[in-house]
Amino acid sequence: MTKQTKIELSNGQQIPQFRIGVYMIEGDQTTERAVSQALQLGYRHIDTAHAYQNERGVGQAIKNSDLNREDVWITSKLWPSDYGENITPEAIDKMLDRLQTDYIDLLLLHQQVGDYVGAWKAMEQAVKDGKVRSIGLSNFDGERLDDLLTKATIKPEVMQVELHPYYQQQSLKAKMAQYDTKFESWYPLGHGDSELIEESIFSELAQKYNKSNVQVILRWHIQSGNIAFPKTTNPNHMRDNIDIFDFELTDAEVQKINNLDQDKRYFTMPFSQQAAMFSKFKPAD
Repeated sequence: MTKQTKIELSNGQQIPQFRIGVYMIEGDQTTERAVSQALQLGYRHIDTAHAYQNERGVGQAIKNSDLNREDVWITSKLWPSDYGENITPEAIDKMLDRLQTDYIDLLLLHQQVGDYVGAWKAMEQAVKDGKVRSIGLSNFDGERLDDLLTKATIKPEVMQVELHPYYQQQSLKAKMAQYDTKFESWYPLGHGDSELIEESIFSELAQKYNKSNVQVILRWHIQSGNIAFPKTTNPNHMRDNIDIFDFELTDAEVQKINNLDQDKRYFTMPFSQQAAMFSKFKPAD
């Protein structure tokens, strides 16, 4: 197994820094197959969500593996239809059942709409009850984030957001530093933007280290302290993506990549549209 890195969360939990995401992998059988391949290749962190409708496939793959449950980190997310102090506890129990596990390593609120404060209070209770180990947020910002932070007893241990060399989230990282919140990156490769991937600095470093441009970007995430999870069902891509722990960028090289930051994001839906769209959808159990 490839030697990997972990990051310590504010509660002392050790989270594997590199993982595979199963967003847009349709069906439990396809998901089970992809996660099984990932586990065989050495992945030990799986990111799923109720909204992805494939948690059962994740749980089955882990159960079918020869790995102990404590050796695989499961992250999942509650959808706004799961939010509410009286609704969220049942939603968590159903999630545990779908994943075939007694606890979830990291549970996130998926979107910043609905009764997220009530949901957060229920998540805090789930931590006390041992059903969830760590809790955090996905896609929160602005006044919704401020509102939650003022009412949270347990501050977010993780923030999952769009994060890549063109959009490095420096202001949000600075804001959350007081809580020792760690950052997870979706779109770690900038939504596969060829302009980003083919930046000259990545081509130069790929040649120097005998790696691909993508591997250099993923290595930058690791050395920047980000938790990254490129999504793929291609076994070759899975193998290449995780093959980033046998080289190290210099501080100067990391800084050159940092200089690419241009506050460019790929997900640009305004909050009003998010609220309207996300409130309508209710994933099946």
